[in-house]
Amino acid sequence: MLLRIQDLKVAFRMGRHNGEMQRTLAVKGVSFDVPENSTVALVGESGSGKSVTAMSILNLLPENAERSGRIEFQGRDLLQTSLRDLQAIRGREIACVFQDPMSSLNPVFTVADQIMEPLIKHMGMSRRQALVRAEELLNEVGIPDPKRRLKAYPHEMSGGQQQRVMIAVALACSPKLLIADEPTTALDVTIQRQVMDLMARLKESHKMSLLFISHDLGVVGEISDQVVVMRHGEIREKAPVAKIFKNPQDRYTKALLACRPSLTENPDRLMVIDDHMAGRESQAHVNRKDPAAPVILEVRGLKKSFFFKKGLFGQQEFVAVKDVNFKLRKGYTLGVVGESGSGKTTMGLTLLRLHEPTGGEVLFEGQDLLKMSGPDWQKMRRRIQVVFQNPYASLNPRFTIAQTLVEPMEIHGIGQDHADRLARASALLTKVGLDDTVLGKYPHEFSGGQRQRIAIARCLTLNPEVLVLDESVSALDVSVQAQVLNLLKDLQDEFGLSYIFISHDLAVVKFISDEVLVMQNGDVVEQNETQALLKQPRQDYTRRLLGAVPRGYQAPADEAVALVS
Repeated sequence: MLLRIQDLKVAFRMGRHNGEMQRTLAVKGVSFDVPENSTVALVGESGSGKSVTAMSILNLLPENAERSGRIEFQGRDLLQTSLRDLQAIRGREIACVFQDPMSSLNPVFTVADQIMEPLIKHMGMSRRQALVRAEELLNEVGIPDPKRRLKAYPHEMSGGQQQRVMIAVALACSPKLLIADEPTTALDVTIQRQVMDLMARLKESHKMSLLFISHDLGVVGEISDQVVVMRHGEIREKAPVAKIFKNPQDRYTKALLACRPSLTENPDRLMVIDDHMAGRESQAHVNRKDPAAPVILEVRGLKKSFFFKKGLFGQQEFVAVKDVNFKLRKGYTLGVVGESGSGKTTMGLTLLRLHEPTGGEVLFEGQDLLKMSGPDWQKMRRRIQVVFQNPYASLNPRFTIAQTLVEPMEIHGIGQDHADRLARASALLTKVGLDDTVLGKYPHEFSGGQRQRIAIARCLTLNPEVLVLDESVSALDVSVQAQVLNLLKDLQDEFGLSYIFISHDLAVVKFISDEVLVMQNGDVVEQNETQALLKQPRQDYTRRLLGAVPRGYQAPADEAVALVS
């Protein structure tokens, strides 16, 4: 057995209270094995303890962490290993790939420097030998023109390329175990597919084991041999991947499988974890959409270019959005999909004039938003709002929730006085599933899903008619994502809101959208009603996006899996 974890407990010291040290138990007696040449997935929501469990292996935890139990790597207990010996193991025999490559890669070092460092430190190579090996590694992970890319800095590469560099760094010393902590969460579906295929191929070619951490069972089902499902620091279920998908035993595992949107099913409402755990049936979603609803927003020939200096006097044009056209009806949702760099976010920000357009018209009830200025534009901004991707960055950390919600009402003169605005804020929090007890709290006191609810409530303070939702659920766990998607449908029914829903996740877009617009390199390559587009896509690019969506475990056609309950 390559790795054996037995009765692992991890507690965090939280300071003294009444003279006694307070501790929070994050991992509560976890046990599982990672065999040689296999992939084991740790699955669960945020706060389940999966990342803390994985980071305990190499003690990559804060100083206030306390570990107990056994972590045996090739028969050696890593909990009893000295820091010096542990540092020799890190990167050499056990390596890690993390979720956000930009926070893991050093921005002031070139790609070559960062790949060469472990080769020089652990393998004793000279700089010349390490440079040759670094180029080989970049080629192995699929970076085009690897010799030139060695001189690049992390910010000069795309997110997918950065993650490939991180994998190259991790593989530099041919480790026996690779720990991959949410390595595909921040990537679009096609890049996610490439990274998953790459990791599976490298696992086989390097004869190593993979400990894969994720909240998404769809991803896990395609890459894992064994699955360990965690919740609240405990293991709820562990079994081969086929059994987890075909015959899950634990109610929580069933809930995780059911709450993710699917390309094959078309529910009116997504089940959430709490409903499953309590054995409640999901309430039916009432579709009140008017087939004769008027067009509230029409975009004609929208263009956006960015200009860069070239030489002393010249400039270079980069066309990010090229001639986008669409109509959005009142109470309907337009999904906008595409890979990173397709122009979908730039298009959304341009029609809001957060980027000034270089051409086209954006007609809101017949008025061109792009020609408005001064008071007219200020009034119109109330009616079209935006919810951003990152709930951790979109709220002011120095504002209480009350200040966050009251400020836009004060700016736009909504409400009679402060007390009236506070009452409106409290009512809106109730609408988004929170209550007025949160008004005095600050953003850091909330989870990602709660922050996104607060961001939505902030938009609703202005009584908008159109919301632009830019990857608004992509940073959330699948269970929290289901709650927010259900909330958006409820709010649309109640207030008649229209959505422009920007996402790289076609399964999410299928659930919430009435029509889909597919973008590639700034162009709209396909546009149709959601069901028609997903059933019979006309463009190869759309078919490629659909083919990249993780579908969970798919048994081979000739495989008869014997499942024992």
